[in-house]
Amino acid sequence: MKSIFCILSILILSKFQAQSWKNDEQYIQKFAPYAVEEMEKYKIPASITLAQGLLETGGGQSRLAQIGNNHFGIKCKEDWTGKTMKHTDDAPNECFRVYDDPRESYEDHSKFLAYRQYYVNLFKLDMKDYKAWAHGLKKAGYATNPRYAYILIDKIEKNRLYEFDNTNSKEVLYTILKMYPNLESDRIFMAQLEQSKVKPKPATVTVPYEQTSYAKQQQKVNQLKTSAEMLNSILVKNHPNGGRKFVVIPMDTQLSLISKKFGISESKLMKWNELDGGELMRNDILFLESKASSGNLATYKTKVGETMHDVSQKFGIKLSKLYSKNRMEYGEQPRVGQLIYLQSKKPRS
Repeated sequence: MKSIFCILSILILSKFQAQSWKNDEQYIQKFAPYAVEEMEKYKIPASITLAQGLLETGGGQSRLAQIGNNHFGIKCKEDWTGKTMKHTDDAPNECFRVYDDPRESYEDHSKFLAYRQYYVNLFKLDMKDYKAWAHGLKKAGYATNPRYAYILIDKIEKNRLYEFDNTNSKEVLYTILKMYPNLESDRIFMAQLEQSKVKPKPATVTVPYEQTSYAKQQQKVNQLKTSAEMLNSILVKNHPNGGRKFVVIPMDTQLSLISKKFGISESKLMKWNELDGGELMRNDILFLESKASSGNLATYKTKVGETMHDVSQKFGIKLSKLYSKNRMEYGEQPRVGQLIYLQSKKPRS
């Protein structure tokens, strides 16, 4: 029986390792059904909608997407009466629309194109000609980047998003499974697709008849499921300090699980994050590559309970460099409200 659970653990972890860094793929798997729905209602190619969503959100990582469920960077405009948020885009603190869920953002994007005169010529194009739509959007003034059309086309062709132009809302799950066959046995993914009518075959595990033994085995299964759900919920983010990749740990866990998920050795993760053990706590910041030698801000005032390591992780600075800049002994901790230098060295007193 022990070997069965070892195999289950290996299968779960190996699958998540195979999906490491694939923010775009995770985005497509989750939001392709919305894009196909919108294609059916508004005659906008699903490939175009998905490519724009990928580009605008950075694979679902943007602040607008995560806080405001805004996947297309649509600003408030004079006709918007819903919730809003401030975000710096072309100018500081611009007003952006906030949605209750991403589905609303997808529909609002469709309406934005369908009900504005600037885009009327788009709907004269062949709905399956994504290249014409990409160039049409640029010509209509949707974006200022002169290469916008080519960027969309590259996203579509790199990720085979044109497959979704040839499906419908009833068949979209089959299209996703065809593109990503490793998902076929992933119960977590299947549960997330609200429109799914395909039920994965449940895994069968033989357990002893005795109730006490069964309870122990069930507990192990639940632990594996919890770990898998935790790993699946982790999104790779880009830190403001140089765009370095990092994650926020959603629950207490072992460094070994994160190591296997991303295919990075524990020793490297410990070195990059100045860790002295394999225990990770909820809300810990963990860098997946080496941190910077200086910060993107000049200084920072510490808050109650913050250590130098906390500041190092918050601003993506190597701990040794942080100590050196502030002329502090390694291991020394800051006072509440102490001014910490993140770029240049603290002036000598």
